[in-house]
Amino acid sequence: MIAWPARAAAAADTVALPIGTLLMSRWGAAGVGRPQPLAAVRTAGSDESLVARASGGDRQAFDDLYRRYVDLVWTRLGRLIGPDAEREDLLQHVFIEVFRSLPRFRGDASFRTFLYRIVLNVAADHLKRRRRRGNAPIAPEELDKLVDGHASPEARAAERQRLAVTFALLDRIKTKKRIAFLLRVVDGLSLEEIGELTGATAAAVAQRVRHANRELQALAARKDRR
Repeated sequence: MIAWPARAAAAADTVALPIGTLLMSRWGAAGVGRPQPLAAVRTAGSDESLVARASGGDRQAFDDLYRRYVDLVWTRLGRLIGPDAEREDLLQHVFIEVFRSLPRFRGDASFRTFLYRIVLNVAADHLKRRRRRGNAPIAPEELDKLVDGHASPEARAAERQRLAVTFALLDRIKTKKRIAFLLRVVDGLSLEEIGELTGATAAAVAQRVRHANRELQALAARKDRR
């Protein structure tokens, strides 16, 4: 079973520094904040009971699942795709896919794992489309949401620049490598857990993380030499 909350950072030998450190410090704890975060909602019933009712057409049960997980899905989308104006649309797309897929959900994995797989698929498809059309620069106001608002203007400007460079470097690597790297570094998942989510072996995941690490280090080094 995949542990839903973010856990400790991945082992140091899988983290591309300073990229991994920057992502964990500014992105790992709470993700990119939602413009209008929902208040915490307590819904009655276990995931299993809500899924069973929602699968049978109970719209209230589906709404309860939505309220229970919407903020977590928002955070995880942000960790995978970074600051992106389309994230709200992707959030809705995730839950549309959940609604469509619930009748086929047989409980072989937890609902959280089932949901996380859909988040990954939606994020991966979006990243591939974004790469094909060319990655647009991140709007300054999106970066402002990530920087320390209590820092000096100079420190905020420097942090915005570091984040912009980090996201630009992530956009340069292939989607499968990016996702494996971020799941390992930011969410702290094990190779086996990432494999369960992505349908890959632990060895394949490890290779993707290593390659992403090397490519990010090389890209960062070339940028520093300019």
